[in-house]
Amino acid sequence: MLPLPTAVRISVTRISAARISAGRITAATVSALGRTAVKRRAAMTPNDRTLLDAAERGDADAVRAALAAGARTEARDRHRRTPLLLAALGDHVAAAEALVAAGADPDAQDDRDDSPWLVTGVTGSVRMMRVLLPAGPDLKLRNRFGGISLIPASERGHVDYVSALLRETDIDVDHVNRLGWTALLEAVILGDGGRAHQKIVELLITAGATPGLPDGDGVTALEHAERRGFTEIAGLLRDLR
Repeated sequence: MLPLPTAVRISVTRISAARISAGRITAATVSALGRTAVKRRAAMTPNDRTLLDAAERGDADAVRAALAAGARTEARDRHRRTPLLLAALGDHVAAAEALVAAGADPDAQDDRDDSPWLVTGVTGSVRMMRVLLPAGPDLKLRNRFGGISLIPASERGHVDYVSALLRETDIDVDHVNRLGWTALLEAVILGDGGRAHQKIVELLITAGATPGLPDGDGVTALEHAERRGFTEIAGLLRDLR
C-alpha cells in the first residue's frame, strides 16, 4: 500500500488506539479506511487531466491555464507520474518552470520510483537540472536501483550534466547503489570506454571519488577497466594508486 498522507496516518493511528483495543474495529478495517482515504485524495479532476496532458506535451501556456483553473500540481496519472515528472521526462523546460513556480515537488516519485529530479540524471538535461535546483530537490533520493541522479548520468556519458552537477551541488560522489556500484564504477562497468566516459572518470576523480572503492564482489574500477580493455581509463586510475 502507498504511504498514507500525514492527516490520514494520524486519523488511522487514533482509530487504532481508541477502537482496536476496545474490540470495536479490526486492523483490517483500519487498513481499508486508509486505502479509501488515499483513493479519494488521488481522484483526478478534468483540470488535473488537462494539466497532465499539457505537461507531457510541453505546452507551458496550457500548464499555466490548467493551474489557474484549479488543477493540482501533484496530480497523478495511472503510473503515478506528476505533471512535473512528465515535463522532466520530455525535457520540457518552460512547462517545468511554470510548475516549479507553482510549487511542484521535484521529489515526487512514480510507480517506478522515478522523480523529476532523478530523471534529469537519465536525460542528462542541464537546463532541467537548473530549473529544478531552486525547488530544493533531495540529492539523496534514490531510484529503483538505489542510485542517485549522478549514477545514471555517469553510466550514460552525460558529461555536461555530470560536470554541472558536481560543480553546482554537494551530491555524494561515492554513493553506492543496490548493485554495489558508485558513479565511478558504473561509468566503467556500463560505459563504452570512449571519450565521454573518460572525461566523466576524470570529473569524478577531481570531485573526490574514491578510486579504490570496490563493487560488491571486491572488484575495483581499475580492475574493471583493465578487464574491459579501457586503456585510457585504466591509465587514469592507475596513476592514482
